[in-house]
Amino acid sequence: MESKGQSARNKGKKLKRKEVLEKKKAVDELVRAASSETDHLVSFQAFRHYNRNGVSVYLDWGRGDRLSSSVKQYVYNLLKANMEGPFGAEWPAEEKVKRREMVASEARYIFVHDVANASADGMPSVVEAKKEVTDSMLEIVSIVGFVHFRFLVEEEIPVLYVYEIQLEPHVQGKGLGKFLMQLIELIARKNRMGAVVLTVQKTNLSAMKFYTSKLRYIVSSISPSRVNPLLGSEASYEILCKAFEPEAKAVLEEGD
Repeated sequence: MESKGQSARNKGKKLKRKEVLEKKKAVDELVRAASSETDHLVSFQAFRHYNRNGVSVYLDWGRGDRLSSSVKQYVYNLLKANMEGPFGAEWPAEEKVKRREMVASEARYIFVHDVANASADGMPSVVEAKKEVTDSMLEIVSIVGFVHFRFLVEEEIPVLYVYEIQLEPHVQGKGLGKFLMQLIELIARKNRMGAVVLTVQKTNLSAMKFYTSKLRYIVSSISPSRVNPLLGSEASYEILCKAFEPEAKAVLEEGD
């Protein structure tokens, strides 16, 4: 026969399991809802255009399993041009991984289009620009960069994970990267993600400085160098994050 004390403990365990399952269900639902959104840019019309420092661009939306063959090739070419150096000897293996990642159904994209000869007053709207884009009019509108991200669960926290942010050299250093990351953070907050998370190669010193100094990201508690300082020092990358709410900060930043 079960004692009163044992009965209370068992009841407590059942309630705890129920709480854990309910929390997991809620987190999974947040990620599903965010992933099912057709176009996250709709909520941020002010971020559709960027016209500063000699750069005039507009942003468009996409997903990995719906990219045209020409866009797939562009994404791969820019990835290779920008990342083969930082990855070094690891690139051949990493290249295969990235080829799979870039076309996955979970992959969400923000594409950056350069509008040739556009002025602050005369830049076409996204809808107008789309109507103009044909294979014979690539000189008018062209992709000059992209952000690839996904909505995931890390350590039971819903996060927006930035897989790639890649820009052509001629639009780098013009404030565009910061602008895109501000948009990413707004998208994360609107969809109730606990944090933005991303991975940076240790050899990519300019990227590391950009995220940690300019954007105030920190090395996450799930990064190899913090999980196991001895073995983690041998890893070629760091995981950075910016948390937006207490539980995410405790888990992903402080490591509690």
